Amino acid sequence: MNPLDLNLRTAAAVRPQPARAALKSLVLPGLGQWHNGQIDRAAWFFLAFAFLCVPAMAVVALWLPPSWTAPALALGLLLTLGVWAGSVVDAWRTARRGDLPAADPLPGLATAGTPVWRMAGVTLLLVVLFDVVALPLLIITVRAYVVEPFRIPSGSMAPALWPGDFVFADKRYARNFGAPVRRGDVAIFTYPNDRTVLYVKRVVALPGDKVQMRGTELLVNGEPSPVPDAPQPPAAELQTAHVPPGSLSTDKRPAQWDMVVPPGQVFVLGDNRVASVDSRDFGTVPMHDVVGRVRQIWFSWGADGVRWQRLGRVMK
Repeated sequence: MNPLDLNLRTAAAVRPQPARAALKSLVLPGLGQWHNGQIDRAAWFFLAFAFLCVPAMAVVALWLPPSWTAPALALGLLLTLGVWAGSVVDAWRTARRGDLPAADPLPGLATAGTPVWRMAGVTLLLVVLFDVVALPLLIITVRAYVVEPFRIPSGSMAPALWPGDFVFADKRYARNFGAPVRRGDVAIFTYPNDRTVLYVKRVVALPGDKVQMRGTELLVNGEPSPVPDAPQPPAAELQTAHVPPGSLSTDKRPAQWDMVVPPGQVFVLGDNRVASVDSRDFGTVPMHDVVGRVRQIWFSWGADGVRWQRLGRVMK
């Protein structure tokens, strides 16, 4: 092969490619910087994007004051989009100016004059490794063990939770490193008759507690346990609780309850006791099936649009 042809091919391989660099950063923040040979810069863009996507949201949900939740989430979203857009613009401008590394940052790995960071196979590997494996794995881990968002579908927990509330649940709850289950907690647990379904109810009695119910009136260890006071949702937004397959129909409940909660179990009720499928229907819930505690409402949407007054409300 003519040495001049080889030099031309090599020059073409390392020539700045602004559009391609920008497109790569659009697919994965930092990938455009990798295309430009800026390995360290690529790592920082990706790490910033990954942190803002997941761990930063967990910090907002669990440790910031409730009144800061909504603005902090909005700011976090803007910063995330800003890092993403910044990565695209930076990759395009760097390639356009031709500010490429003076020396190969990964020497010895180039093939036929093509730098390793430009190889199609390497680019695809990075996309799979970070976009398909690393980010989803980080999200799954945080949702499983730290914090997870949920949407409330029905009015069975009114007035504490309204249909259309979006809540953060503390998934450290009831684990060895989390808070113990307490009476009055609004807990998320695995539905006993279908382990693919999660329910949200209030824990009203713990192991060894004596539960007595007369209709919707509840006594725990002889003391009244009323529904906590909170604003009621509009009547039009209250939905009748769905009765899942395998549970008792609410019209077949005993008129009275008198029982002691077994060891390792909790008794749960919906605050809307006339329209809730709960321990009166499927019995007590094993403590190890309690997977989270509702901490606060971070967004709420109803028939009239955004319910601004509910944003940041802490569960009591």
